Amino acid sequence: MPSSSDRRATPPGGRLSDAALAALPAEIAVPGYERRTVTPGIVHLGVGAFQRAHQAVYVDDCLAAGETGWGIVGASLRSSGTRDALAPQDGLYTLAVRSGGGERLRIVGSILSLLVAPENPSALLDALSDPRTRIVTLTVTEKAYLRAADGSLDAAHSDIAHDLANPDAPRTVHGFLVEALARRRASGTQPFTVLTCDNLPANGATVRRLMIEFAGLRDADLARHVKQDVAFPSTMVDRIVPATTDADRARVAQSLGVEDAWPVMTEPFCQWVVEDNFPMGRPAWEKVGATMVDDVGPYEDMKLRLLNGAHSAIAYLGLLAGHETVDRAFGDPAIRRFVDGLWSEAIPSLPGDAGLDTRRYTTELAERFSNPALAHRTAQIANDGSQKLPQRIVNSALAALEAGRPADHLALAFAAWIAACEARGRSLPDRHFTDPLDEALGAAATRTLAPDAAVRAVFDLTGFAAASPHRDALMRSVASHLSSLRAGGPAAAFCTLQQAGTTE
Repeated sequence: MPSSSDRRATPPGGRLSDAALAALPAEIAVPGYERRTVTPGIVHLGVGAFQRAHQAVYVDDCLAAGETGWGIVGASLRSSGTRDALAPQDGLYTLAVRSGGGERLRIVGSILSLLVAPENPSALLDALSDPRTRIVTLTVTEKAYLRAADGSLDAAHSDIAHDLANPDAPRTVHGFLVEALARRRASGTQPFTVLTCDNLPANGATVRRLMIEFAGLRDADLARHVKQDVAFPSTMVDRIVPATTDADRARVAQSLGVEDAWPVMTEPFCQWVVEDNFPMGRPAWEKVGATMVDDVGPYEDMKLRLLNGAHSAIAYLGLLAGHETVDRAFGDPAIRRFVDGLWSEAIPSLPGDAGLDTRRYTTELAERFSNPALAHRTAQIANDGSQKLPQRIVNSALAALEAGRPADHLALAFAAWIAACEARGRSLPDRHFTDPLDEALGAAATRTLAPDAAVRAVFDLTGFAAASPHRDALMRSVASHLSSLRAGGPAAAFCTLQQAGTTE
């Protein structure tokens, strides 16, 4: 790999690739290692923008430090889009770190190859069964884990039934992981570590339980193997990654002098907290900025309830108020005050003895939400609310009610989701954002129901707070805010909060 001093002054044009690296402008950072010497050690399921802006960058740093046995085999479980974009580029892509001070570009080389599971499930099973694969990482989003309303595996799902009947040609993350673990066991190969980077509560323990449940549907002995012999460390990930636009592609190509079909946009901030439980070894992520801990829980709760909870609230209220991006919504003084109120309700639900610096964290969040260079669309954040709100909003609200504290801002955030769903096809474009429960929500026709009936229908559909003694109190509060939102939008809802004396 030529150094920056060896690069020619004038790029040749064409497509980003290994061959094009030497001609990139000197200010573009390139992989600091010989890519041809790297061997795979990680399979990643769910290659998307977030993984390429986060975990792949940490691995890229470790490769540059000489740990060349940890290259990534990326796999998409659904579409071929990422493979089609990156395979002609030898897996290379541009990371564009954007802030008010400008943009820094870096070429990331840690992804060695890309697979598309529906096209060739055998190829992915082979990669997972390869003895060199010691870690399997996941960013497949919450909905891909196919959980029922009570959090257990949705054993009735058609894809689960398919995988049980066709273990050699799975469709789901459960089917691929459990079949690969079965093959490794049969060949005497030690099981890989499963490291989920998705926003699930206690994500390692949650995925472990789901995999044990799925394995148990195949074979009790296989389920015991997954339970006893496979490590599922928890992790907390944090980096804002807005969707890449055609304007982003054009700007990056102008800077590189070559085309990059799928660059990734992100912010300067990046955080990864990982439970240190890797029986087959791991890269030295702590040397490149990750935090290795015994217990991820407090960090995870802080991120879910303060960052993700605020993000969801900003998205739904921003959509209802006509704001297309997070920075514009957060720049709305009324929404800004509301977020402060939401944080004041959520912070007391976090463990007080874990050394969390919530004041510093929310100060950083305010700066990140205000970053105009990201142009993070509120509609992007709004997707999949039924899967995200339990850990982002509902758990905080129930904790507040259990302690006798107010939860009005949290309840309003929940009501804003319902109101935004109802607004699609009316004040918002149809399918402006989507949710796995859209069909069921549409069948319930909540917009035609009175607020209390609409909220109850949503709670029944989602199973939110099903076992909580505070379910009725939370539903009453959400219904009250939904009534205000229907009558006069966010302005009316904020006025109600002020009249109740709940804002600062």
